[in-house]
Amino acid sequence: MSVGQWTRDLAMGARFAFAGGREGWTRALLTAVGVGLGVALLLLTTAIPNALAERDRREEARSDHTFSQQKIPKAEDTLIVLDSDTTFRDQDVRGRMLEAEGPRAPLPPGVAQFPAAGEMVVSPALKELLASDEGKLLRERLDYRVAGTIGEEGLVGPRELAYFAGGTGLAERLEGLASGARIDSFGNPDLGSADPWDPVLLLLVLVVFVVLLMPVAVFIAAAVRFGGERRDRRLAALRLVGSDSRMTRRIAAGEALAGSVLGLVLGTGFFLLGRQLAASAEVFHVSVFPSYLNPSPVLAVLVALAVPAAAVVVTILALRGVVIEPLGVVRTAKPARRRLWWRLLLPLGGLALLFPMVGQGDDGGEFNQYRVVGGVMLLLVGVTALLPWVVETVVARLGSGGIAWQLAVRRLQLSSGAAARMVNGIAVAVAGAIALQMLFAGVEGNYTRASQYDVSRAQMSVDLPNDADASAVIGKYRDTEGVRKVTALSDVYLGDRRGEADSYIQITVADCASLREVATLPSCRDGEVFAVQGSEDDSEGAHLAKPGTTLWADPEDSGRSGDRRASFTVPQKLRQAQSREDPTGYQRGGLLVTPGALPEKLAAFTSPQLFLSLDSSIPDAYDHVRNTAARLDPAVQPMTWQSIESNDRYATIRTGLSVGAACVLALIGASLLVSQLEQLRERRKLLSALVAFGTRRRTLSLSVLWQTAIPIGLGLLLAAAVGTALGAVLLRMTNTSVRVDWPSVLSMTGIGAGVVLVVTLLSLPPLVRLMRPDGLRTE
Repeated sequence: MSVGQWTRDLAMGARFAFAGGREGWTRALLTAVGVGLGVALLLLTTAIPNALAERDRREEARSDHTFSQQKIPKAEDTLIVLDSDTTFRDQDVRGRMLEAEGPRAPLPPGVAQFPAAGEMVVSPALKELLASDEGKLLRERLDYRVAGTIGEEGLVGPRELAYFAGGTGLAERLEGLASGARIDSFGNPDLGSADPWDPVLLLLVLVVFVVLLMPVAVFIAAAVRFGGERRDRRLAALRLVGSDSRMTRRIAAGEALAGSVLGLVLGTGFFLLGRQLAASAEVFHVSVFPSYLNPSPVLAVLVALAVPAAAVVVTILALRGVVIEPLGVVRTAKPARRRLWWRLLLPLGGLALLFPMVGQGDDGGEFNQYRVVGGVMLLLVGVTALLPWVVETVVARLGSGGIAWQLAVRRLQLSSGAAARMVNGIAVAVAGAIALQMLFAGVEGNYTRASQYDVSRAQMSVDLPNDADASAVIGKYRDTEGVRKVTALSDVYLGDRRGEADSYIQITVADCASLREVATLPSCRDGEVFAVQGSEDDSEGAHLAKPGTTLWADPEDSGRSGDRRASFTVPQKLRQAQSREDPTGYQRGGLLVTPGALPEKLAAFTSPQLFLSLDSSIPDAYDHVRNTAARLDPAVQPMTWQSIESNDRYATIRTGLSVGAACVLALIGASLLVSQLEQLRERRKLLSALVAFGTRRRTLSLSVLWQTAIPIGLGLLLAAAVGTALGAVLLRMTNTSVRVDWPSVLSMTGIGAGVVLVVTLLSLPPLVRLMRPDGLRTE
């Protein structure tokens, strides 16, 4: 067969799609919408690497070198930068305090001029939040006048909350607890250089991409077959005027090709529309500028070529099992039973590709990415191959029931393939999601762990500078709304002589209530001193805890300049106490000293730390504490404790999966709705005829629900089985014991069923309109 003949036949099919009247346009438009939704998500996926790279570049360009940098002297081109990050509810706010030390001090990216003391420049999102009623608490904390906004080049995303505030005397605070530095330029080229990823995390990334993209491919393949029954009747007419079977299939492929090309156009439009809407959207606290979403040219061209080619191939393969004769299409007769053996080859081939990597773990080198991608794809494609056989086999054995049930079962028995195609995509998505959830749950212990903090005893902590008026600060926190209890502990290490000491002992200063958080005391009154027993550090400096021993402080440990040497003499009346872990999990040793027993000169050498216990019933208790901290010292921020700590890369992958899953679920819902409406449109005359003969609309609605529920139920069962098998293999590849995460399995199948339920409910109003008598009209 010549290329010219193929071209002419495909062109004729395209003309039928666009010049075949309302029927042809309707089918082409439905196909284009289905394909376009998939193309939009594919283009979005090809743009993700560039978006991530651009976010990293922006982060690198505005880096202020606050970590691991050499100190530079004050000069005409230096700038003092202090970190003043904070958190408002569950949103991070990036903050910096700036003080230019010369006329050539570097400006941060996106900032036109330095804010004066008491002023700040803010991101557009932060400006919007501060102006809203919701931002009242944050306005109290960021008590600066807004003098401008940060430009796009200074932000990693349009919804990022960030500000630069002007300050004075910041250089003196660099020696304290404030995190910051003196810099002469912004940008850190070493920020992007990171440790290599371990094989398990790379495996997670590969599987995430395959699992997210496979449902898209399945939906595109299903979309090009919209309107199959009406198209087949038109193809029979072509046979009647002299077309042979091969030419007819090529013409049908031309119709699908036209719809897919139109789908490319619509998909590009959907993508460009979504690209512009990205500036106002935020998913899991991740946002991107539209300029980030530039698809890779190579990948975009690949999508543009692959989608029309897939439309042609899928249509020709689908019609090979259909006998198109001049007098009709042999599709309404009972088709030959589907064979199972070749359908099993796909998942078995996937297992064969993955099985050699079983037991490799994270110490056996990198996983072969081609075999991982190929194996996972074959297993997921196996779902689409097995589901039509499962649906056909099950519905053939379904018994009698009510009228709605019989209508649904008979329809499924006549067109089980169409029903399976409709739920193929969601079955693939659920199978992949179950496997991923099992994999994440299995390896989670390697990347997450319980933190050292006891969040039942305290939820926040604050480190105070040595020169702070501890009693006044503690009073401010105790008076803060939502604070139930303040545990204040001050630590200092004292040596055995005036000069360089040979050994040291820890001294903890606190009132009796706070001391009971770090030791078990028989009784306690102000002015008493306790020797701690049971600590891991008992052997170190234990001899310094003897009564009458004089201990000395080092002046360099004091936060106040000019302090003279201070000493502490262990009293003769020394009581014993049993050490216990403080809320951070640390066991103190040495001596516990109440404020009345501490020499006044020694107070300047202590490092105060506050543990805050909050009342969870008070709304915004955490933000009330942060507001108090900002009033006392904007550069010293309370630390919020978490019960779980996770690896940053692992957390990033999980966030990426959540964002991608949200997009795929939106595509699933939209594509299912289009598919459902297309099937209802195909059966408009049948539905109208049944209503005309007296069938109740309620019965027909229930039959449509059953027609959706039976295939989706079977699809979800198959997806659970394949997803569990894939998850088990992936776990064994990472050398992790296989454990079925049943809550995840049930939640994923429940989400899939929920999406189908919502789509079905949305299709009921069009169904009611299609059941009107005018549906019997024929043109």
